[in-house]
Amino acid sequence: MTELEKQLSLIKRGTVEIIREDELRAKLEDSLIKKRPLVIKAGFDPTAPDIHIGHTVLLRKLRHFQELGHKIVFLIGDYTAMIGDPSGVSKTRPQLTKKEVMENARTYKRQISRVLDVGRLKICFNSRWLREKMDPSGIAELMSRYSVTRMLERDDFEKRIKERRPISMLELLYPLLQAYDSVALKSDIEIGGTDQKFNMLIGRTIQERYGLRPQVVITMPILEGLDGTRKMSKSLDNYIGVSEPAKDMFGKLMSISDELMWKYYELLTDEDTAALKNDVSESRLHPKKAKANLARIIVAQYYGRKRAEDEEKNFEKVFKEKEAPEDAPEIGIGKDEINIIDLLSEYGFCSSRAEAKRLLQQGGVALDGERINDVKKNVAVTKEPRMIKAGKLKFARIYRK
Repeated sequence: MTELEKQLSLIKRGTVEIIREDELRAKLEDSLIKKRPLVIKAGFDPTAPDIHIGHTVLLRKLRHFQELGHKIVFLIGDYTAMIGDPSGVSKTRPQLTKKEVMENARTYKRQISRVLDVGRLKICFNSRWLREKMDPSGIAELMSRYSVTRMLERDDFEKRIKERRPISMLELLYPLLQAYDSVALKSDIEIGGTDQKFNMLIGRTIQERYGLRPQVVITMPILEGLDGTRKMSKSLDNYIGVSEPAKDMFGKLMSISDELMWKYYELLTDEDTAALKNDVSESRLHPKKAKANLARIIVAQYYGRKRAEDEEKNFEKVFKEKEAPEDAPEIGIGKDEINIIDLLSEYGFCSSRAEAKRLLQQGGVALDGERINDVKKNVAVTKEPRMIKAGKLKFARIYRK
């Protein structure tokens, strides 16, 4: 296999679409001949402070390009985030303040270092050029290079027009500003989720209209969350954060469906998914073992192999042998009894009384191995620690202090 074919093979792994593959091949050939690394752009709007493993589908593809020696630009859309991306939404997004955007962006470098080599990474903020270039005359010039007719072909906009829901002028401007980022960076390739395809294609058009060679667009799949149906999202509470404890990460990965497991293998690891699938189908590997292997690999990416192996052993002990973890925290309570809702909501088992009630009604709470369903139940607090389990992952020993 030639060097070009090796690069193409790695780049194409897990992708949904490459626009256009012949252009990608030509750019890679040119890069190899001239020994000039390609400029790979990926934009992130800092609309939330945390990065979850759904985001790492894109980050891992950037790492592949890093391994191939190309120049990665991690673009933080601090300017565009204050407008709001209309992609995949049925109504106008609320605008963020500059303070909110910068607070969110501040955490990104630390989190992406878990996936990318930040020493070989260029981190940019698009306010650097948009504030300078996008005065009234700059905006007018940019908008003159794209038609409203083409913009309104976007699915999100077409649906809203049919349903007579508003589209703000800012939302029409957003894709053009994102496209100008590609002009400013002279990007050879832009990578994004499938929901960003429209915006990235506008980037190709705008680059050409500014006299540049158009970027290749690579779309990556959207990773479903733990529920297996909806996009991974913190707001949907179906996510795994890259900074959350190793124990929680391992446990959440073990909770996914067998079907979803294969997509996680393909997009979040470098394992030979086809070979593993074949081993399971021919009964050489049990699906639970395959899932534990997946969880161990992913946890090891963030916490190291030893920690991942320890969490696997702990998981087996807790969930297979029905034992409480040795490191379960102890909680001292200054009363002889406490209402179960108060215990769950006030001592960190649940984020609210409503969540505590829902967990009880679903049979997710046990005290010393006995399930509790009664939301009015008062729990005796003794000097001898009692083990409480809330949900699949939270354990604690409560005692009378």
